[in-house]
This record gives sequence, structure tokens and C-alpha cells, in this order.
Amino acid sequence: MVTLEQVEELRQRANISYDEAKAALEETNGDMLEAIINLEKQNRIKPPKGGGYYSSKNSQQDRRNEQHSGSNSSKENDGASFGELLGKFFRWAGKIINKGNKNHLEVIKDGDKIMAIPVTVLAVLLLFMFWITIPLMIVGLFFGYKYIFSGPDLGKENVNRAMDSVADVAENLKNEVKGEKSDGKNSDN
Repeated sequence: MVTLEQVEELRQRANISYDEAKAALEETNGDMLEAIINLEKQNRIKPPKGGGYYSSKNSQQDRRNEQHSGSNSSKENDGASFGELLGKFFRWAGKIINKGNKNHLEVIKDGDKIMAIPVTVLAVLLLFMFWITIPLMIVGLFFGYKYIFSGPDLGKENVNRAMDSVADVAENLKNEVKGEKSDGKNSDN
């Protein structure tokens, strides 16, 4: 059953008479959107300029819904297209890769720098070949190699202090296996 409010709303939205609005709503069993579409197909009303769309919701109800949903919170991805989101992702990934290329993992033996690997390469190695990379690094610790990070983001003292402590633990473990005490004396004496 079509209500007077529906007829009045369609009449205002489509700028048609009460009789036309009532007939259009009765044809669609009170579906406002379907009635507007039918009127457009019959060329009794003009579609919106620019290929827009009609909304069958009451604008007052839209305002109430915005108030209840907390429209003050900004959602930055609302209405963003897939291409825009993809562009944001690639810009973010580019920044991360750039930072990884500026920072290095240096391999040091007896105070000499053997090599420096960009953190980006290290991350790729750890991601795709962790079963080789991690054991090689651990074995390197037991052969006296030390690892430090250098660069503007990772060359911090606390990061390298952690790496030094790992190297010290490996050295102590190696000495215990050999039978030496931590003060350098042989435990066989």
C-alpha cells in the first residue's frame, strides 16, 4: 500500500503531479527507487545531470545516521578507488625499500669489515631463504664474525649493543664447548 508520505516525497523529488507519483508508486508496490527508474525510462522525468543517481533515503535520516555513526572520525580511504589505494601502497613500499637500502648489516671479523648487505637484501633473504640465512649467520658467530647495523635508521647504539651481546653469548658458548673458562684459562688445569 502506498502512503501519502511516499507520494509526496516522489512528487517533490521528480517534480511530477500527485496522480503521476501515486500511479508510479502503485506500479512498483511502493518502491521509490524503482518508480523513479520507471519514470526515467518513460521519459516523464529527466535523469540527473552528470550521470548521477537518485537516493530514496530521507535526507533527515541521513543526517541522523551520520550523527550516530560518528561522522567526526575521519576515514581516509572512504571513496578511494582501487588505483588510489594501490598507488598509496606502492608509495609506502617504496619508502620502506628506500630506508632498507640506506641501512646496512655489516659483517665484521677481527675489526675488519668483510662486507655490508643492504637491509632490503637481508629482509628478502630472511623471507625467502631463512633456512639457509639464519644458520649461516649463527655459524658465522661461532667463527668469530660479528654483525652490526649501520645507517641513519638502524645505526643506533642500542640495536648494535643487542647484536654485540648475541656475539658475546656465542663466544662464551664456544669457549665452554672447548673447555675454556671465561677468563681465558683452560679448565683442564
